[in-house]
Amino acid sequence: MVMAQSLFIALKNTHPDCQIDVLAPAWTLSLLERMPEVSKAIVMPLPRGKFGLIERIKLGLSLRSKGYNQAILLPNSWKSAIPAFFANIPVRTGYIGECRWGLLNDARKLDKNLLTMTVQRFVALGLSVDAPMPPTCPKPALTISKDRQQAVIDKFQLMPTPAAPVPDRLAAYTPSMEIKILALCPGAEYGPAKRWPTEYYAEVARHKIDQGWQVWLFGSDKDKADAAQINREASGFCTDFTGRTSLAEAVDLMSLANTVVSNDSGLMHVAAALDKKVIAIYGSSNPGFTPPLNDKARIISLNLDCAPCFKRECPLGHTHCLTGITPDQVLEHITLTQSGRK
Repeated sequence: MVMAQSLFIALKNTHPDCQIDVLAPAWTLSLLERMPEVSKAIVMPLPRGKFGLIERIKLGLSLRSKGYNQAILLPNSWKSAIPAFFANIPVRTGYIGECRWGLLNDARKLDKNLLTMTVQRFVALGLSVDAPMPPTCPKPALTISKDRQQAVIDKFQLMPTPAAPVPDRLAAYTPSMEIKILALCPGAEYGPAKRWPTEYYAEVARHKIDQGWQVWLFGSDKDKADAAQINREASGFCTDFTGRTSLAEAVDLMSLANTVVSNDSGLMHVAAALDKKVIAIYGSSNPGFTPPLNDKARIISLNLDCAPCFKRECPLGHTHCLTGITPDQVLEHITLTQSGRK
């Protein structure tokens, strides 16, 4: 969804007066609310993976009265094209995938060698067939309000103080000094082959806490065990938000951070769209395919011969693509981002 914002921005750049409505799962609505290009979000009533032919037909029929001029279909599945067809939308654009010839009337052939990035493939669908490729892709930019930031500060009773007792070498610290916040995102929904070791995250956390930083942990319920381990190894001085926030709250909290260290995950893309200094750690996935879309981001990938394998679990059983990335490397990148060096 974050990468889809590049398409929305591109459409607005080409057609400033266009209205963009987005059909999407309910859990993404808080992201769409933070995209000023989107006029309206329409909830997809079916869970991911469910075919639901009748429901999709009914959904399409219910949209007929809206008078849409074009539907741009980002998923490549056959079922995703059904609502647009039954909504009688005159131009239905998408990639050919799954023999959708009858459902699409602006069917594009995807050249994966030319459009090597997911975001390029999204933006290309918003351009004419004869537009130069690969396209220029606007960077996602989620909007955050001071009111929303203050709301999460109040709810979670956050205080601008050091996360841990200040070490002797920082004895000159005064409460008026700016406290820096490091956000750690140790999860990755796809599988363990995308997750940097928790003990490495803990070492980074301890080091930054010793320097007077606050360290915040982000993730879903599935990441609570890893986050708890990181916090234990950091003597409990991290603020653990895993499983405690809605996606909207996580976005607003992350907007307060100075630097974000993350696996290749949805939260990594959120951090990039918030214009944060992102340290993105890649293991089994390809940083060239779904990179953080932010000039401030620093990508760490060992580029081993066995990577990217795109597997959920390491087929060789060692995950060297991740364990070979040391905490010292990540800490060095954090220091470089703070200094403004490339």
